[in-house]
Order: sequence, then C-alpha cells, then structure tokens
Amino acid sequence: MGVKFLDYTLRVGGEAGQGLQTIGGALAKIFSRKGYHVFTHQDYMSRIRGGHNFYQVRFSDRKVLASRETIDILLALDLNTVEIHKNSVKEEGFILYDSESIKKKLEGTQFIDIPFRKIALDIGKNSVMANTVATGAVLGLLDMGLDILNSILRTTFKEKGEEIIENNIGCAEAGYNYAHSNCPRCEAFGIPEPEARKLLLIDGIQAIGMGALMSGCRFYSAYPMSPSTGILNYLASRAEEYGLVIEQAEDEISAINMTIGASFAGVRAMTGTSGGGFSLMVEGLSLAGITETPLVVAEMQRPGPATGLPTRTEQGDLLFVLNAGHGEFPRVIFEPGTPKQAFYLTNKAFELAEKYQIPVFIQSDQYLGESEWTFENFDLERLIYNDYRMREKDLEGAEEYKRYKYSNTGISLLAVPGEAGKHLVVVDSDEHDEEGHIIEDSETRIKMVQKRLLKKIHLIKKEIEAPLLYGDSSPEIVLVGHGSTYGVIKEVVDILSKDRKIAMMHFSQIYPFSKKDRFDYIEFLKNTDLVISVENNATGQFAKLMRAETGFEFAHQILKYDGRPFTIEKLKEEVDACL
Repeated sequence: MGVKFLDYTLRVGGEAGQGLQTIGGALAKIFSRKGYHVFTHQDYMSRIRGGHNFYQVRFSDRKVLASRETIDILLALDLNTVEIHKNSVKEEGFILYDSESIKKKLEGTQFIDIPFRKIALDIGKNSVMANTVATGAVLGLLDMGLDILNSILRTTFKEKGEEIIENNIGCAEAGYNYAHSNCPRCEAFGIPEPEARKLLLIDGIQAIGMGALMSGCRFYSAYPMSPSTGILNYLASRAEEYGLVIEQAEDEISAINMTIGASFAGVRAMTGTSGGGFSLMVEGLSLAGITETPLVVAEMQRPGPATGLPTRTEQGDLLFVLNAGHGEFPRVIFEPGTPKQAFYLTNKAFELAEKYQIPVFIQSDQYLGESEWTFENFDLERLIYNDYRMREKDLEGAEEYKRYKYSNTGISLLAVPGEAGKHLVVVDSDEHDEEGHIIEDSETRIKMVQKRLLKKIHLIKKEIEAPLLYGDSSPEIVLVGHGSTYGVIKEVVDILSKDRKIAMMHFSQIYPFSKKDRFDYIEFLKNTDLVISVENNATGQFAKLMRAETGFEFAHQILKYDGRPFTIEKLKEEVDACL
C-alpha cells in the first residue's frame, strides 16, 4: 500500500458582495501558516454585486500547482452555489450552508446546516460577521484550531477597536464549536499536522510587483484594467517605502508615453495593462523601438476581442504582442509559469531592457496573476542588477558623445540627458544618424536597422534559456506548454507517469527562441512518438509560432478557450483521448 498524501480542496461559493474573497483569502493564509502547501484560484463575474462567483483553495502536505475539479468541502453562501456545485463534491465530502439564509432545508449526509447569520447576530450583534462564523466553521470541521484565525482577525480589525475584534473572535469560536459538535462524520477527515515550515503565499501579480521593486523600478504608470490593476495597486502600496513614482494615467496612451519619458530621463520604468489597453499602447511601443529606450511592459491577458470576458483567463494575445508596433525592432517576451518564475523573469526583463535598450514583455493572464501558490523562499542572490546608464563621471575624457553610435554589438552608450556633462543627448522618433538627427538617405537607414535590430537580436538569443524538461528523460509522450499551463501540465505528467514514459516541456522565455546549442529541444521532440501542445486559446498561437520559428509541427493540440483555466481532471481526460 502506497503512502497516502493529504490533499483537500475547499470551494467557497456565492454572489459578488457576499465576502467570498475574505473567507477564501483568510483560509488560504491559515493553511499556509500552518505549514500546508496551498494553491488557490478564483472564478468571478464582472459585476460588483450578484451573479455567481467562487474561490477555491487546495491544501496539501506536498506541493500543489493546480486546481482540481472535484472538491471535499463546499461552503455555500447561497442556494445557487449548492445547485451548481453539489455534483463536484466527493461522496464523503461536506456541504456547509445556512438554511435560514438560503430559505431551504437540505436533506442528506453531506449537508451540515450551520446558522451563520443567527450566530453572527447573537454573538457579534452584526450579521456582517456571518463570514467570520463561516470561516470558523470550516476550521471546526477540519479540527484545526483557531489560533491563526484569531491572529488574522486582530490584525485585520486593529483600527476598528477591541470590541469589534472580540466580537469577531467570539463569532469564529461559535462557528468552530457548532461545526465541530454537529458533524458526526468529521473524524473521517483526520487531518494530520504538517511539518513545521515557513511558507510564502503569493500570487503572480504580487510576484511581478516584487520583481519590479527588487530590480530598481522607480516609475510605474498605468490605467486600471483587469487583470493588470493588481500590479498598480501593489506598487502604489509600496511607493512611499521604496521611493517609487506611481502615476495612474488618464489612458493607456499616456501611460506608455510617460513610462518611455521616465526611462529616457534616467530611471527604470514599467507600465502594465491587458489586451484592450495594450492596443492603445502600440504606437508608443514603436517609439521605444526606434529611440532604443529601455521599456518593461506587463501584459496580463484576458479573453477578447474587445471587452471580451473581462474577469476570465486566456492565452490569446501572444501573437498580438509579438507583432505589435509598426516597423521592425527587437523585443523579448517572457511568460512565467509560476509566481516564482514571474519574480525572476521580471528581474531579467529589466536587465535585458536596459542592456539592449529594447522593450521587454512580461506576459501573463488572469489565472496566474490571481492564483496564490506557496513557496519555501525566493533566492535574492539570483537577482541581477547592472546600471547601464552613463552619467557625467562615466563620460569624463570623452571628446564626443553620439547617442546612436555604431558598434559591433549594436548597443550604443545610454547617457542620461541633463547628467551627461558637456554632452548633448539627442533622440528622434524619425530615422536618424549616430548623433540622433533626422536623415532620409538609404545608406544610413540600412546601417541603423542593422545596428538596432540585426546585430542585437543575435546577442539577445544567447540570453534566452532553453525550455524546461520535466519527467522521463527519454519519453514516448511530451506535453508542451507555455506560461500559466505549467502547474496543471506538471501534475498531469506526475499522474500519467505511473503507467507511461511521459514528460513536460515548458516554455517561459517565449521569444526569441533560445539557441539550440545547450539543448536541442526540436530534435528531442522529433524523436518522441507523440507530442501534444496545450494552450488556453482557440487557434494554437504558440504552436503557430513554434512552426514559424523552428519548422516543428505538433501532431496534436489541446485547446481551451471558455475563459476558464485547465483543471487536473479535465486536462487528463483530454490527454487520455489523444492517447
């Protein structure tokens, strides 16, 4: 008999405005502080109140990287949640609800009726505390203790005064005791304590924000657009502490132009948006391209076209970002698969943007941006920081300074205007000569295209790491993914590897493709019996890019474009169908 791992999934469902995020977020924190590995994801409609939303938390004593379809506990804040999700609850699972609130008594061994609202009114004197009762009830069901929840309540309500804190703690305790004493089957759960460990609970958006901070970003301008708004919020919350200038622009055109201006003026600068907002940034992108101004852009995808599904997820913008901007100029696209990758790749984005004086994209999506993962730690020693900008002391003794001086690498010295001593920094959005003055002759044009594009791209390719190979080293089946599909593909490979020689190949440094001298991944795929591409879009954009760049064509593609992420069970079903 094999080792049985602890692996539970909890889903909190209800309408927008009922406090799902508060409950789900608190439980995720509690599980991670207890030492469990946690993975969360949210599913919500684009409305302030009403509709149906849910917050899913998976916790385990080993690393978890994706969401499951089947759940152990459903916390239903309305009747609609019961109707939609009851079939996802395992036979031995539980459904917690309040018959008074949903105005219906439900029969069956799975149902536990807990008077959330009545307890909140009796103990807390306020129905709004029903969420605290519900959170306590889940912990009572799991027999997990209340110490961490009480600590969270003290921190959350410290501005509200001691009475509110004590009322919330009382409500949590009453919910805990009620669930504990009214659940005869709860011993079946038997949750063992995990080993003592400190885990960091972080989502993709916070990781991008942290990566920008740790890379010396000093200016961030954006217009709010989900799912990128979290980066703006995160950096704004750290602005005073780290000396950042944060500008909520009037639109995305202003946002990218301000960012280019800040970068030109001598600081590391970044902007962020989603597909619709990036459409407005495209002309500015070309400006950064011809002026060779370092620029980092976070493009957080959601399903389009137009407003599409504004709170859902998709990998639908890859080819748009790759081809955006008129004219030809180099760019780099990173698409992290985990928040940890997002942290390091944001750092690498700043390094390459400054070193090669190019735009670099951190491309992600709502799913990775808003799902939380646990990590032991981030290794800060891995971070890179080089200051490539020239100031007066760096230019001492230089007879002349030409902003676009020809060089073997295509890289010219990047001087800071106003800080270059006697030298003038001239920049022009027209085609220009070495000094930055407008030209129209063909000879200079050819030299400039070679300088800023052809010479640089050759060197940039050397900076790109090969895709990650995980699983069997000589597999018969390879699942190929990019970006946010990392976790779910990895877990499916683990499941299927019990019976098959299978591996995952994951691309997080998307464009340009890495050189094949370190790992000839195309030859590797050609020698595999079955190669399946897995993407969250309708047209297989990464597969098209792979074919265009390398000539390799996928035999099978698994494509999902309903605005929801892959779950472990559904992806496994699709892979089984291909096999």
